[in-house]
Amino acid sequence: MRASIEVADIFRAAGPAYRAAHAGHLSLHQLKVMSAIEHCRTAALGGHVEVCEDCGHGRVAYNSCRNRHCPKCQGTAARKWLEDREADLLPVGYFHVVFTLPDEVADIAFHNKATVYDLLFRAASETMLTIAADPKHLGARIGITTVLHTWGSALTHHPHVHMIVPGGGIAPDGRWVSSRPAFLLPVRVLGALFRRLFLMRLIALYDDGRLSFFGPMAHLAEKRAFLRHLAPVRKKRWVVYAKPPFGGPEAVLAYLARYTHRVAISNRRLIEFDENDVTFRYKDYRRDGADQLRVMTLSADEFIRRFLLHVLPRGFHRIRHYGLLAASCRKASLERIRTLLAVAPPTVADIAEAPVDAVPPCPCCGGRMVIVEVFERGHQPRAPPVGALPNRENPP
Repeated sequence: MRASIEVADIFRAAGPAYRAAHAGHLSLHQLKVMSAIEHCRTAALGGHVEVCEDCGHGRVAYNSCRNRHCPKCQGTAARKWLEDREADLLPVGYFHVVFTLPDEVADIAFHNKATVYDLLFRAASETMLTIAADPKHLGARIGITTVLHTWGSALTHHPHVHMIVPGGGIAPDGRWVSSRPAFLLPVRVLGALFRRLFLMRLIALYDDGRLSFFGPMAHLAEKRAFLRHLAPVRKKRWVVYAKPPFGGPEAVLAYLARYTHRVAISNRRLIEFDENDVTFRYKDYRRDGADQLRVMTLSADEFIRRFLLHVLPRGFHRIRHYGLLAASCRKASLERIRTLLAVAPPTVADIAEAPVDAVPPCPCCGGRMVIVEVFERGHQPRAPPVGALPNRENPP
């Protein structure tokens, strides 16, 4: 069902004025994201007509833009990704670990997204693999699935990575080593190594001329100013947050469904849009309990600006796998782990294989809907189907 207010509505109403006011300051990629969201599931992208085989009810369905930043297009992508990952699940506990950049470093990342986000992935994963391999801790090689988020709940710039980690690994002698039921690795040790690795490599990037600075950050182009900017974070504790382990494989999949293909804000968090201002729900994590749930109103211009902060560089991978789950060795690692745990691999029957683009059943009788007409971009169907409802996704 279509949400009452959508990001697309805001972009269609306020986007033209925003683009005109910020001409020359928006990247081509940001402009393409705006256009994709505005045209998603409208006649601009074409579509098809579906008719029920039983009762003859018909409806028009417009095509999706499939842009990874579009709030309406991530459900299908997430389901397909989860189907692929379901076969990788192991009968062990899973942990959720979060690595966050301090504000001083996030400011640098803002102007160097691809470079610093990639460093965040590499430093966080190396930290986990190094501490896990240490005999004083787990003493084993682990597997990691990592997802990048760049936003806070209020659409502010807040880069961090979420990790899903099986509770155990393979020791150097080939044994499976299980973690403790409610403890994986010490977070203070993780934070200290993460800080050292990240800052060492960030300075190396600076020395190699791979960082750029603009506007209020332009003075950091001078080496002493750059080092002074980083001085406070050398003494600050870098927080690594480890959540309690999941209840089981089903809980892992439910979590992944919420996090892997999430965008900066979902349509269901939008409350009101009056052509000038946008009101939406957010969480204030400085508060506790029910007090976390808050409401914020931003001008449409500021809302669009904040949304576009989180458009990732073109081609940048926001979901990555490391250690035993790296693409180069995932299949062999999983087979070896299942052998060590004496569990059988999942059979084809165990893994649901619903077609990704399955047509929803008839809303009138539950019958099977079949496609009777396909129309091109910028066109409408030749004739509305008998008993047609408005487009099941979004009107043109």
